[in-house]
Amino acid sequence: MQFQQLHYFVAVAETRHFTRAAEMVHVAQPSLSQQIRALERELGADLFLRARGNITLTDAGEALLPLARRILADADTARHEVQELVQLRSGRVRLGATPSLCTGLLPDVLRAYHDRYPGIRLMIEENGSHDLVRELARGALDLALVVLPLPTPSPALLTTELLREDLVVVSGRDVPTPGGHHPVRIADLAGERLVMFRHGYDLRELTVSACRAEGFEPTFAVEGGEMDAVLGFVRAGLGHAVVPRMVATRAGQDVQVTPLASPGLHRTIGLARRGDVDPPRAARELQRMLLETTGTVREPAA
Repeated sequence: MQFQQLHYFVAVAETRHFTRAAEMVHVAQPSLSQQIRALERELGADLFLRARGNITLTDAGEALLPLARRILADADTARHEVQELVQLRSGRVRLGATPSLCTGLLPDVLRAYHDRYPGIRLMIEENGSHDLVRELARGALDLALVVLPLPTPSPALLTTELLREDLVVVSGRDVPTPGGHHPVRIADLAGERLVMFRHGYDLRELTVSACRAEGFEPTFAVEGGEMDAVLGFVRAGLGHAVVPRMVATRAGQDVQVTPLASPGLHRTIGLARRGDVDPPRAARELQRMLLETTGTVREPAA
């Protein structure tokens, strides 16, 4: 008895027609009939009552049908499980993340993931949330860490909230804190020299909007940098910057970190993926580790 024969048998049982069954399984009708006959000889019983224009199951066929379906389903499950195990040995994950998350959240997670799955290639795309959403939607990424809400809502994407992160003010080690206050108020940033991220950066938009809400336009000493450059300019004493707390804690002793006064500034980090296709097994494992790291148990939202 062969899997192929059981597959042909189930197709005939479901269509009650040899020609349509042959079309369903993409084989010539005489070949399908020959395999059904071979299966009947192997079992020592007819499986179908063949009458002109009327194909029905015999008692033996009725008994075999649920068993055949179960055998084929188990074989498919076994094949799927083996393929997924192979993917965990030699697959790849295409992960997008904002630069601040590449600096703050990802290093420890990726190290743990690599230790567990050393054969998986990790391909990181560092960009702003807007660009990452576009890359994810066109299939160039498996997962993306983005700032929520999405800049352009997309019904094709599923998002899961991972964490809500405080923003803080970082300054050079010997530079007085804005306004001399601890914690710093947004209003204290008025007239202070700020080191500002490039256009399209989520942190830029958040900081500028907060300053305008207090009635002033921020003053930029330097603008246009990525996260590492901004921190370097702050260390050099060129100005202050507003950055995520996770980034600030990794910035070293050359910068001083000051919290923002209540209500402060916050951002919500989410994990996004396409909703019309399941990520590869290797990507799903990384997704699981990210959720565990941040203590998230929510279901994805459309």
